[in-house]
Amino acid sequence: MRILLAGSRGQVGSALVSALAPLGEMSAFDRQGLDLRDSQSIRNTIAKVKPDIIINSAAYTAVDRAEQEKDIAFEVNFQAVKELAREAKSIDALLIHFSTDYVFDGEKSAPYVETDVPSPLNVYGQSKLAGERAIAASGCRHFIFRTSWVYGPLGRNFLHAILAAAKAKPELRVVDDQRGAPTSSVAIAGAVAQILSSSSWPAKPDGIYHLSAAGETTWHGFAQAILEAKGLKNPVTAIRSGEYPAAAKRPKNSLLDNGKIGAELGIVLPGWRQGLAAVLAAIH
Repeated sequence: MRILLAGSRGQVGSALVSALAPLGEMSAFDRQGLDLRDSQSIRNTIAKVKPDIIINSAAYTAVDRAEQEKDIAFEVNFQAVKELAREAKSIDALLIHFSTDYVFDGEKSAPYVETDVPSPLNVYGQSKLAGERAIAASGCRHFIFRTSWVYGPLGRNFLHAILAAAKAKPELRVVDDQRGAPTSSVAIAGAVAQILSSSSWPAKPDGIYHLSAAGETTWHGFAQAILEAKGLKNPVTAIRSGEYPAAAKRPKNSLLDNGKIGAELGIVLPGWRQGLAAVLAAIH
């Protein structure tokens, strides 16, 4: 199979390069190789590669900055996705796209299922929801994987921010009133590889699937687990969201129910602590 991957240097994209390499002929593009803000670049690249599968792991993910850069966020997370979906439909390629728990407002007490009505609190979530809807409207074959609290060995993420802060500060202050499941890019890429390596994947039902680690914690709990795993003794003070100034509102509950992807695609990710241990082992 011929695979076109956009966002090859991102957290998920870099993990996908390794995980999917054995499955076929891959053409992986970073921002310089494939400019998602240029529709002609998208069309030309797809016409050249002629992929069976298009994977979009690229996104505008600066949640707070998106409040001031709404046009750019929608250009990347909606307009570019709409163009990818249109091209996928025209050549009958499968489109794999990654979305986010931030399409929900976090007011539900239980984990969110795929059929829950989205209601994003911020521009980033709004732009990602617009991308989801553009894919559905295109009629292309697709998998949309909603993930949560993504981190990994590479890139800017919470894991690396906590490790850097631990070196610079004797004490950390971390939000403790937001719940979620930290999900590693390595686990996400492994799940995609498992799906695509299945001989029956073209016949599987497509649509939206929640894909996150098992279990739950808070950002404060995640920070503590990171420091403990590294043998660091910095105390971590729990604070409320209101004590941490941010331009964008975050959902209080980011938990995703993974029952559908387990039942229909046979995917069950390990617990978030197992995922953390695997990532830390990779960056030693």
